[in-house]
Amino acid sequence: MSEVSRLPVGLSQPFDCSYRPEKKEQLLIVQSKMTPAHFEGLMRLGFRRSGSDVYRPHCPECRSCQPIRVEAARFRPSRSQKRILAKNRDLIWSQVDTPTDEHRRLYHDYIRLRHHDGPMFPPTDEQFNRFLPCSWLPQRYLEARLDGRLVLVAVTDELEHALSAVYTFFAPDLAQRSLGVLGILKQLELAQQRNKAFLYLGYQIDECRKMAYKTHYRPYQVLVTGGWQAID
Repeated sequence: MSEVSRLPVGLSQPFDCSYRPEKKEQLLIVQSKMTPAHFEGLMRLGFRRSGSDVYRPHCPECRSCQPIRVEAARFRPSRSQKRILAKNRDLIWSQVDTPTDEHRRLYHDYIRLRHHDGPMFPPTDEQFNRFLPCSWLPQRYLEARLDGRLVLVAVTDELEHALSAVYTFFAPDLAQRSLGVLGILKQLELAQQRNKAFLYLGYQIDECRKMAYKTHYRPYQVLVTGGWQAID
């Protein structure tokens, strides 16, 4: 931990926040060659990655972003989550360690139809390649298929003691299957199978309705001023 705390960081210019439009966002960005061990230490300090870049919010007027992680070993699906698992028993799951053109096409469809009013629209291959793959970290692309058709991809980083949910995208016409929830449930299953302590979910923002789903996976922990706080 002492080694990662000494890594050099830079501060981005302020820019409009995607989650709280009335606020300005600013990022601490690690300016050092990265390793998986470095990154896992930094995640314990609240950092995330976008592509090969590692960052943490450091906003001038706001502390809404709280890093959140689920205690994988203790997680048990709720009644509603069990129903989602049962509803999707007909999906066939597999894993690959590199992105494919099929992944990119599904990503494009997802952004165009689900996030056409957000900062990631319009989607491009360049955006996909800059956002999801990483040159220094092992990844898993969890795939779900329905009758041979790719309908969900959960991009997952694998670290020594944890998994990190990077991004999940799915077929927009199958929204009734709750595939976003399903992706996290499957990542938690994978974390349990691989004896990982945590699944990191990024940042919890109480003021943002779109982020409310992250507290539905219990028990979880949030990073506050005094350290990681457990919530059952």
